[in-house]
Amino acid sequence: MAPNVTIPEFQATQLDVIPAIASNARGTFRTHKTKSLKWRLVQLRKLYWAVEDYKNELVAALQKDLHKSEFESLLSEVDWVKNDCLFAIAHLETWAKDEKLGAPVVPATFSLMKFRIRKEPLGTALIIGPYNYPVQLVLVPLIGAISAGCTAVVKPSELAPSCAMVLKELVEKRLDANAYVVVNGGVPETTALMEEKWDKIFFTGSAQVGSIIARKAAETLTPVCLELGGKNPAFITKNANLKIAARRLMWGKTFNSGQVCMSQNYILIDRDSVPAFIEYLKEAYAEMFPNGAKASPDLARIVNPRHFARIKKMLDETKGKIVMGGQMDESELYIEPTAVLVSSTDDSMMREESFGPIFAIYPVHSLDQALNVANSVHRTPLALFSFGSKAENQRVLNEMTSGGATLNDAYFHGSVNTVPFGGVGDSGWGVSRGKASFDCFTHARTIAETPTWADALLRVRYMPYDWGRLKLMRRLTGQKPDFDRNGAVVKGFGYWASLFLGLGAKGVKGAFLRWLVVLASGYLWVEKRKV
Repeated sequence: MAPNVTIPEFQATQLDVIPAIASNARGTFRTHKTKSLKWRLVQLRKLYWAVEDYKNELVAALQKDLHKSEFESLLSEVDWVKNDCLFAIAHLETWAKDEKLGAPVVPATFSLMKFRIRKEPLGTALIIGPYNYPVQLVLVPLIGAISAGCTAVVKPSELAPSCAMVLKELVEKRLDANAYVVVNGGVPETTALMEEKWDKIFFTGSAQVGSIIARKAAETLTPVCLELGGKNPAFITKNANLKIAARRLMWGKTFNSGQVCMSQNYILIDRDSVPAFIEYLKEAYAEMFPNGAKASPDLARIVNPRHFARIKKMLDETKGKIVMGGQMDESELYIEPTAVLVSSTDDSMMREESFGPIFAIYPVHSLDQALNVANSVHRTPLALFSFGSKAENQRVLNEMTSGGATLNDAYFHGSVNTVPFGGVGDSGWGVSRGKASFDCFTHARTIAETPTWADALLRVRYMPYDWGRLKLMRRLTGQKPDFDRNGAVVKGFGYWASLFLGLGAKGVKGAFLRWLVVLASGYLWVEKRKV
């Protein structure tokens, strides 16, 4: 039951104020106040309490927009964001520290130059969110932007209007309103935002819109992170536990009513296992929905009539056989969890991404055939799942690319907020979540600091060039391959001698030996000058 709270009617941001909003966010970044770790931590703490204090409004908005149950809203939206805040707060100082660069990255002869990587914010970010997780997938990137020290303008999905209005109040009333602003609206407002110059654009949504975002960003050389989708396959071999596979994949297609970018679009299953698998699917359905899916208070609804019609069209046009579910009610935007047995990759259930509670079952003769089908349907899906023996699962991982993968389960790799998540190829660019969100909005800036007294050691670089000094430097810093021209490793005397002397050692011993090399180079240079 959603809390009894009042949510404002959706109101789009006026188009003529968007340039000023973007300009103000850029101006705030130029004050450099967001680079302070103390300031960032305060903003993250404020965001945590804002999400907690607006919990009832967020749950009510999610119920209104997607018919999400309070359980799902707390589990996958509200609590997720709060946990992400706490994780960032606990680790931010470590993430933001300069990263010292020593051997073997920096040669021992240059160890005096204090090479390091400085973590700097990219600048002002634009975050464009989707409708399926309208709270989590807006605020989690925002946590990354705040952690990195960026300012940001946030554009929630207009398809989840109640959530968009709550997010606007939550962000602008609780955070620094000069640094973090919410712009609401649809295509015109998004188009106006894309006319502005940003230092990073983070977009979550369809591949079709993602390609438009990427093209527009390319005009101003703006880096983007795209979290898209894809026709995700699930592989089930004859060695799989069919009951477990059915139950877990059923969960993947009922959570948020299948409006999950990682959920399976189709299942490639050993032909002889199909009858038993279908029975296990029906058994899992009965366990999850003892009174039928429509009567369940836990099952969300399709976001709007347009997406309802899109999913219905896939079912209307299929030439396959519905083996589970199939009921619909447009007045409630309800679509029953539905499985369709198909025999062609040209079927509507295989051609399009369902992004809903429906999926195809495609029988195959072998894992070879399954991999050929999957690679022809969509070469780089956002996720894939494999249920089989260890060897079979490893083969699936080796022979098919995806943004992420889960073995013997449905999208568990994307169910933990602290591990990197993202697509590849057509399913997206870049990763986020946890430290990856911080890195997403951060520039890794290499710094070298050369002592003023070190010119004697650097004489080799100055004109007039001295071949003798170059030869000396080569002897001190040069490396020799431990392989021949055919690529075979050759472990001769030099290899074993270096191990014996500990030249590759780390820690105190390694530091001591590197200093010996530096001192030796200085000594040899002085001796050469005497001559």
